[in-house]
Amino acid sequence: MPPKISKSATSSAGSKGKDKGKKIRSPTPEKPDHPEDIFPMVLTSATQELFGCRADEDVTGESPYKLLKKDDIIQDIKTRAAVSDFSPVKQIVLDYPEDEILLVFDRDFTYGQSFYLILTPEAKGRILSPPEPETPVVIENEVSKTPEPKPWISLGSELEIDEESVKETREKLRFTFSRVRRKFGQPVSFSDRNASDRYLECISYQDSRFSIKLMQRDCGIQAVPRLQRSSAQTQWKSQRNNFTQYEPRELSEEEKENIHQSESLKNFCNLVTPRVLQALQQEEIMNVFTDDWKVLGTGAEDGDWSGKASEGLMLYQAFTDQKYTKDKRISSINWHPTIHGVIAVALTEKKEEDQLNESSTFDVRPSFIVFYCFSDPTNPQLLLECPDDIFAFEFCPSDPNIIVGGCMNGQVVLWDISAHVTQLQGMQSSGKKTSVNTDTFDLDDNKENKAPVVRFCAVSAIENSHKARITDVQWLPPTFEVTRTGLPVENKYKISVQVVTCSPDCTIMFWDVRVPKLLNLSASDKKQNVDQKTQMTPYSVPDTFKHLDRTWKPLFRVSLPKINIGGEYAPLKFSFEHYTCNGNTDRNTGEADENDDSSEIIADYSQLRVPSAKAITTLEAVNTKLYIGTEDGEIIYTDWKLEKDDAGRLNSAKPLHCFNVHHWLVNTVQRSPFFKDIILTTGGWHFAIWKEGVMDGPIIMSPSSEQECTVGCWSLSRPAVFFIGKDDGSIDVWNLVEKSSEPAHVHAHVTNARISCIKPWNYSSKQHFLAVTDDLGMVRVFEIPKILNIPSRSETLSVRKYFEQEEDRLKDYLKKEEQWVKEKKEAEELKKKMESGKSVKSLQDDDRVKMKEDYHDYLALEESILKGMGLCPATADS
Repeated sequence: MPPKISKSATSSAGSKGKDKGKKIRSPTPEKPDHPEDIFPMVLTSATQELFGCRADEDVTGESPYKLLKKDDIIQDIKTRAAVSDFSPVKQIVLDYPEDEILLVFDRDFTYGQSFYLILTPEAKGRILSPPEPETPVVIENEVSKTPEPKPWISLGSELEIDEESVKETREKLRFTFSRVRRKFGQPVSFSDRNASDRYLECISYQDSRFSIKLMQRDCGIQAVPRLQRSSAQTQWKSQRNNFTQYEPRELSEEEKENIHQSESLKNFCNLVTPRVLQALQQEEIMNVFTDDWKVLGTGAEDGDWSGKASEGLMLYQAFTDQKYTKDKRISSINWHPTIHGVIAVALTEKKEEDQLNESSTFDVRPSFIVFYCFSDPTNPQLLLECPDDIFAFEFCPSDPNIIVGGCMNGQVVLWDISAHVTQLQGMQSSGKKTSVNTDTFDLDDNKENKAPVVRFCAVSAIENSHKARITDVQWLPPTFEVTRTGLPVENKYKISVQVVTCSPDCTIMFWDVRVPKLLNLSASDKKQNVDQKTQMTPYSVPDTFKHLDRTWKPLFRVSLPKINIGGEYAPLKFSFEHYTCNGNTDRNTGEADENDDSSEIIADYSQLRVPSAKAITTLEAVNTKLYIGTEDGEIIYTDWKLEKDDAGRLNSAKPLHCFNVHHWLVNTVQRSPFFKDIILTTGGWHFAIWKEGVMDGPIIMSPSSEQECTVGCWSLSRPAVFFIGKDDGSIDVWNLVEKSSEPAHVHAHVTNARISCIKPWNYSSKQHFLAVTDDLGMVRVFEIPKILNIPSRSETLSVRKYFEQEEDRLKDYLKKEEQWVKEKKEAEELKKKMESGKSVKSLQDDDRVKMKEDYHDYLALEESILKGMGLCPATADS
């Protein structure tokens, strides 16, 4: 065993290194009681890095051993001399018999230093391979012998144990409890908790710092040819005349003769000759290359489609604005009739109860109708100022610059945007805003790129308006107008001058936008109005409907009394038939007669006058019936014409029919653009299709849906297609030609909120759009695929036949139901008769039994009397 190194040597070595300034050696702690075969020592970071024994990295408390090569230690001593940490044990290392020396990491400083070196091979073997503890010898006499176990014989019980054992099949849940870092170290105050409250709920929440990585996704892939583009730049060289002579390769006469005489050629000709003759015969009889799909008339007429276009709605554009649509829902939407790519939406508060409470007070809140354009989807192009939230608005069919809207407080509002048409057209054509007049706005407003605000021209008198929110508003067509009694008469101006509104206050009102007779202006006033209009700035309020502002009253009101019980119906939506005027619906101001001076005043509504009763002509062909949807899910069919009672007063007639079909609010009542007698209604969990004239109920009733149907609309290009919006943000596309029991396409997750409005629009013959809005104030425009906008050749006729078949089916069902009721009634009557006959027979039998009993009693009484009188005849015994 090598001698023990004295502490003086270690300290002197440490002082020598310290004097050189290359390393700092900590003094050896005074721990004399350490084994002689180890040497505690300190290793600097450089030495640890050199020999790969960094503390807590290469060697740890669990793995403290490191074998160092003897040659590496000797080389370090030679290289760094006295600076080396192994210089105190130089002689021991040289005398060590093996090639590797054990170094131990002393994390707990057991011997005063962080490391100690094993100086002998015996100690190294003892540390690396510790001896097994000796087992004490047990004397047989002291401890009783344990009996040896017998071999176990299986009787099948392990299977029962395995069946009864509980095995975990689901993955265990993991919960992480954390707290905010700023709360670390804060004092905690504990309090007593009631022993009865044993349940402590840990509510889960979404951690924004944690995200699940999507490892797998289900998506469709379509194989398309790879597109490659390549180009080359050739170098120009001097032109030279070259020529090449080709000689055709021909068989020799001998080879030709061999081929003609070969058996393979004869077999081939014999094999294919029947098939060739059959193909030639078929081609002569009929064209085998005819497209059967187009012949059947169910394919698209457009040749470039060929049935391979996309069948789903594709997002084309999205409109949003954080300033005006924040915390708002879209209640109504309309495309501009003449300017392509311009869409207007009405915004309302999300909570209607809060809105009602605020409307009852005089708090002024900004309410707008916002115009968007395809060229700038993030910025509104025009704002229509509203006295209150608008639930329904519509462009005038004769003049798109005139807009009517219905407010939350029941007032009717009119706007004139004639001064801003140029700006909207400029945005659509160039995508840039046109120059505006800076006289009416500050320069700062223009710098902020604010949209111009248009103030309303006229608003109805609040005392003569609806008492609840206006839920639907429509212009009467330019083909007719109505009188104060609801009688349809000829419209001489051939422009729309009257508006119809409805509200849950149980009334439908008709309004006239023309100047009343009592307000006829003089010539000087007319000239003054014309001058004012010519001098009007683009952002001032027009005088178009100045004669109606704050004084506008309805032409007449239509109430909706209930048919069999007291009370009134509360309408939400309505639809009436548009009078076509013998096919002259499209007649406009430019087609007026030259002798008719009305063409000069059509452009200005302020110059229109209500005609006298003598100058109007009654139209008998106008259908004055209305389809109305109510708050309780009822569909009402009524007449708007007023009737005189016995006292001579004008009253609304009772509805002709009432059908309780929808379980909740009716949100859509819309006529088909192809069939004037077909109406689509949605509400609750159903939609229904009605045919005017069929008073027995809807001809088509949808199955109950899991989600509420919030809105519906017809396609503008296909008679068989219509769209149904749902409460979960999905859209069902129905195609009655393809399927009648379920939607042809279901577009889920169109939006994350409730769909509030759907409005189709035909941009061109090949491009159709569908605008979809939700309760989050977002407008999404989807491009309708060709399969949904290109009708087949006979689709209109097929859909008409389908509606007629459904009508016949409804009549047959009602007849069978009536027959079933009649048969049931007859069966009940027959049963009652049979029961009554049985009761009569039983009464007769009872009477006979009673008569027999009375007769026997009489005989017994007679016998007793005769015996008492001695007149009874003597018997044989006496």
